[in-house]
Amino acid sequence: MKAAVLREVGKPLQIEDVQIDKPGAHEVLIRTRAAGVCHSDLHFIEGLWPHPLPAVLGHESAGVVEAVGAEVARVKPGDHVITCLSAFCGHCEFCLTDRMSLCVSPETRRKADEPARITQNGAAMPQFLNLSSFAEQMLVHEHACVAIRKDMPFDRAALIGCGVMTGVGAVILTSRVRPGETVAVIGLGGVGLSAVNGAAIAGAGRIIAIDMSPSKSNLAKAFGATDFICAAEADPVKTVLEMTKGGVEHSFECVGLTKTCEQAFGMLKRGGTANVVGMVPVGQSMSLPGTAFLGGRRIQGSMMGSNRFPVDMPRLVDMYMAGKLKLDDMVSRRIKLAEVNDAFAEMKTGQIARSVIVFD
Repeated sequence: MKAAVLREVGKPLQIEDVQIDKPGAHEVLIRTRAAGVCHSDLHFIEGLWPHPLPAVLGHESAGVVEAVGAEVARVKPGDHVITCLSAFCGHCEFCLTDRMSLCVSPETRRKADEPARITQNGAAMPQFLNLSSFAEQMLVHEHACVAIRKDMPFDRAALIGCGVMTGVGAVILTSRVRPGETVAVIGLGGVGLSAVNGAAIAGAGRIIAIDMSPSKSNLAKAFGATDFICAAEADPVKTVLEMTKGGVEHSFECVGLTKTCEQAFGMLKRGGTANVVGMVPVGQSMSLPGTAFLGGRRIQGSMMGSNRFPVDMPRLVDMYMAGKLKLDDMVSRRIKLAEVNDAFAEMKTGQIARSVIVFD
């Protein structure tokens, strides 16, 4: 099968032929129909986060089940599915305490003495984030996908697999925004726009969207923002504090920079919560004023939107079909696998929301 392979940090992905194994116990073979080009993949391409190489990248996808292995109970051939990197075992401490997105059990991966799921000319290739979805097929644990209704378009379903679940989940599940509360979202890529959309669905009274690009203003408001701040033209912390007369109750950092994490904390009112949603590069730290914590301010991480994806993703599909989840405007371009490097180049400009690879 054709796949986009990262062979060296800082180099373009290569479209190559790789081999995929047959499904074993608790495994599902999926024909990939769509895969979103997510900023998290770029972090690994640029070496900001490490991963064994060579590897097939991609982790935001949807497709059709082609075959299942023994003991698979959750899906069957012909099912339309969304994949999720938050593969869960179902019985560890995190899974049993409603924190499935934090599960790191090795049970969802093949053992070292077993054949690799992906190989190339007989050599094993490490699977990327339990998925490796920049490929024509995926072989995953059954707890890394969920069946959805068949009238959901694949290119929009794929977005739910990471960016949408991460952004909406951070608002509704991690920070638990309540009707009437104030929200600020820093960074308006796919995750940030989803956080804006999630805040609107949650009934937030004021939703302040913040981005370096002034062109994101209309897009942010289409997703539910009540206000927009261009961070290239004004100090976002000072502006938010002035606009809200004291700060917001919830802020969401969706960029992955220490500076914007500090800004997210700085724009809180007393008792407010800052949520770090973006992937801050390995080895970087932030600096926060200790006195601010005396006012009850908090800062916390949000891993994949604190999802319970087998339940949450079908619900998000229903929200889209009901017109509540704004996915149509998030798809900036539909591309072929061979155009994946162009999509990453466009991503760096900050002018687009999401490119989606569509497989024939």
